[in-house]
Amino acid sequence: MTETRIDGFLGGRLRIEQPVRGYRSGMDAVMLAAACPAKSGESVLELGCGAGVASLCLGWRVPGAALTGLERQPDYAALARTNAVQNGIALEVLTGDLAAPPAALRERGFDHVIMNPPYFLSGTPAPDAGRALARQEVTPLALWIEAGLKRLHPGGWLTLIQRADRLDGVIAALAGRAGGLIVLPVASRAGREAGRVIVRARKGSRAPLRLLAPLILHAAPAHAADGEDLTPEAGAILRDGAAIGNIDAKHR
Repeated sequence: MTETRIDGFLGGRLRIEQPVRGYRSGMDAVMLAAACPAKSGESVLELGCGAGVASLCLGWRVPGAALTGLERQPDYAALARTNAVQNGIALEVLTGDLAAPPAALRERGFDHVIMNPPYFLSGTPAPDAGRALARQEVTPLALWIEAGLKRLHPGGWLTLIQRADRLDGVIAALAGRAGGLIVLPVASRAGREAGRVIVRARKGSRAPLRLLAPLILHAAPAHAADGEDLTPEAGAILRDGAAIGNIDAKHR
């Protein structure tokens, strides 16, 4: 990683330094933060925090949350630390692999774990190594979820975002370990298939699964011209830092 740029998030409320040619977080990280039910004083661990976008969006919305990130790529971990300082949000960033976490993390528990695991199982890797590691699965999805559950206190919440066609793997990895699953499909436009799902599960819960109505990102029925056409709910989440309202309606 050599060249970086500054990207604005939450309507410019956060200014995040990210690589020009490497992996850059976008709206998925913002939605992940918006789906986490953390409250002030609670502890949150992000596995694979990258440059810190999801954790910092959450920290902006929930002042007083105790934020920790784990990132295996040292350059990205350094960016996350810098971004936290520049935005005035406390974020502890540890460098290490979730499959073999550093000693500083192994004995700790958290109220919440959030994650945005790599989406792609196969295909041509991106030419930039950092982008390739962030997008293409090396550590199996089930191991991401196992690592998150290990770090959760009993009754703690795991929140993740993933491609919709991998929902079966998410549910299988949570089976018998966490319940009360809340599945929120995310669709680009009304009438379109969901491309993403946000899943929340509570460690040790036996509550039944809930499948919510989809979050629709764009108001127009089709892309007609350049320019933003977010729905009011998506705009509140992506531009104003709001929580995702319907996912929180019955989470307790």
